[in-house]
Amino acid sequence: MSTRTRLTTVETVHEEQSWLFTIRDQYGDPDEVVLVPCEDSVEAWINRCTHEAQRFDTGRGVAMRDDQLICPKHGSMFDACSGYCGNGEAADTTLPSVGISVEDDVVYLTDDDATFAHAGGIDDGNDEDDDGPTSTSHIGF
Repeated sequence: MSTRTRLTTVETVHEEQSWLFTIRDQYGDPDEVVLVPCEDSVEAWINRCTHEAQRFDTGRGVAMRDDQLICPKHGSMFDACSGYCGNGEAADTTLPSVGISVEDDVVYLTDDDATFAHAGGIDDGNDEDDDGPTSTSHIGF
């Protein structure tokens, strides 16, 4: 059985319309996840559009309309409950999900391939291994 980490409450996600957190994947790499309202519960999706890896939540919450996540770059809309996109540049794709469970209104991370790093985005945490983006460009600033 997988371990579980308490994240937040269903009520909080519904009130705020989303909740952003960072995980470490099975290789130790950071990734962002958004919890979004889905009917009476919540769903967890990787925080990237399937078209060009545009972040849904950049620290200000996920733009949503009619129970769909909206990609801020091209306007593709993803169903909050299924992750499926039926329009725009990302049509006929589905967001990668992250395993969660809900018990007594509390949301837990239960994905065997992910460990909780911290609430907020990758750049919001104080992970020792996370020094921010790196560049391989020959141009210095």
